[in-house]
Amino acid sequence: MRLLLVEDDVMIGEAATQALRDAAWAVDWVRDLRNATLALGGSEYDAILLDLGLTDGDGSTLLQQLRAKNNRIPIIIVTARDLASDRIRGLDLGADDYVIKPFDMDELMARLRAVIRRKDGNASPILSNGIVSLDPATHEAWTANTERMLLPAREFALLEILLLKPGKIHSREALETGIYGWGEEIESNMIDYLVHAIRKKLGSSIIRNVRGAGWYVNVSVPNAG
Repeated sequence: MRLLLVEDDVMIGEAATQALRDAAWAVDWVRDLRNATLALGGSEYDAILLDLGLTDGDGSTLLQQLRAKNNRIPIIIVTARDLASDRIRGLDLGADDYVIKPFDMDELMARLRAVIRRKDGNASPILSNGIVSLDPATHEAWTANTERMLLPAREFALLEILLLKPGKIHSREALETGIYGWGEEIESNMIDYLVHAIRKKLGSSIIRNVRGAGWYVNVSVPNAG
């Protein structure tokens, strides 16, 4: 899934970007409000990590602008401001969560998964269409006929995108956008390779293809186990 990181501290930005990419997030990192606005105008994101003390203004301005447009994208404020009044204001302005620096990356990613589940209306932490199941916390996938197996980051990222919206056909470009962040080289035929690798592990019918259109997983069916 694709994430916009708005953070002006270079050390934090670099460390967070690397950790998130290692965990299969496609991350675009910007350091000010101007570039955050430009990024949001040109790309679709699944969530935003938003610092407040930016070089060209307060991150809460962006939060207010998005909520005024009824934009429901999950937003987690990540800031050094630790007063209760700051937390209350941020949440009342429409943030989905509020994390104080310094933070633990594993906890931050758990909070990201939680706010995205709420947005998509998924109560369960496990993604499943009744045929294949995926645990976003551990990157393990399984079916009724296979044991749990740990998927490499990009295999996990592709399967997660498909399972979030069963039945929807995702084009090659859409899948690449969800898997690769800015500055990451998109390898030729990588989507085909990832689909092949997932099918080999979980079954040839797990991911279906519509020639010339893209790939999908079946709409939810009674749980196969």
